[in-house]
Amino acid sequence: MALALVTGGAGFIGSHTCEAFVGRDDEVVCLDSFHDYYPRELKERNLEQLRLSDRFHLVEGDVCNATTVEEVFSRYHPSVVVHLAARAGVRPSLQEPEEYLRVNTEGTLNMLRAAVQHPPRRFVFASSSSVYGCRNSLPYSEDQDITHPVSPYAASKVGAEALCFTYHHLYQLPVTCLRFFTVFGPRQRPDLAINTFVRLMLAAQPIQMFGDGSSSRDYTFVGDVARAILAAADTELDFETINIGNSHPLTLRELVAAVGQAVGKEPRIEQLPAQPGDMLHTYADISKAKRLLGWEPQVSMEEGLAEFVRWHRETALSPAVS
Repeated sequence: MALALVTGGAGFIGSHTCEAFVGRDDEVVCLDSFHDYYPRELKERNLEQLRLSDRFHLVEGDVCNATTVEEVFSRYHPSVVVHLAARAGVRPSLQEPEEYLRVNTEGTLNMLRAAVQHPPRRFVFASSSSVYGCRNSLPYSEDQDITHPVSPYAASKVGAEALCFTYHHLYQLPVTCLRFFTVFGPRQRPDLAINTFVRLMLAAQPIQMFGDGSSSRDYTFVGDVARAILAAADTELDFETINIGNSHPLTLRELVAAVGQAVGKEPRIEQLPAQPGDMLHTYADISKAKRLLGWEPQVSMEEGLAEFVRWHRETALSPAVS
């Protein structure tokens, strides 16, 4: 039995991760600030089942507050840390670069400093495929160059990964950085593409397609991601960076068609120019995840979309996000 500290645990990936830990009888402390990037009610709903367990503990607080972080570590002494808390999203980071660097990089620094003072056996950091920028060949492998990020969000994750290695090097903190590739599934943030497309198609409204539809993403189901996080938490690795993806990318046009099929409606498309900061393609080489974690994805895009649409139809709270 472990005591896992999961930052951002009330969010999309975080709540699934907390449930996975609790489901195998681990104790979980969720640290979440309930940031107003999207409605609090959605995060509260994410925690409904978790609150029924006496192995789940919620602390409302911000990873950017070093005192709060230190108090959580001092009180609970986690054996595993899963640091998911972050400001997410490429396009908003262009308008608020300072906030993204503050939360994603400085917040990670606070977590690492506390972990050095109260050493867990494993520190798992949630990174992103965005770190690969636009200069690397496909599929992306962990040994490629990440010195050319194309958005403040990506730059903040590159900086946080660098801090993770620095604190491993200086203090022998065991860290695993997981680079997630476009996670989707039930509880997905309301601003993300699949959630937006489903909501608009169900309302018989047109969807916006940025660019010519040839851009592609490696969509990864959230349940598979939660399994990868637990696998990383259970390892005895020293320091590693590992891709977590489906390794079967879809173009934007293919995604729109797949969502339309899952919803049962013909998509209406509004064509718009490509957005600055967006990557053209993501595609994960997951051979390292298979070798070091014994992990590979289990849920296909078709199965994942069907589950997401089923969840979406059953969910009362699905507000639009501008």
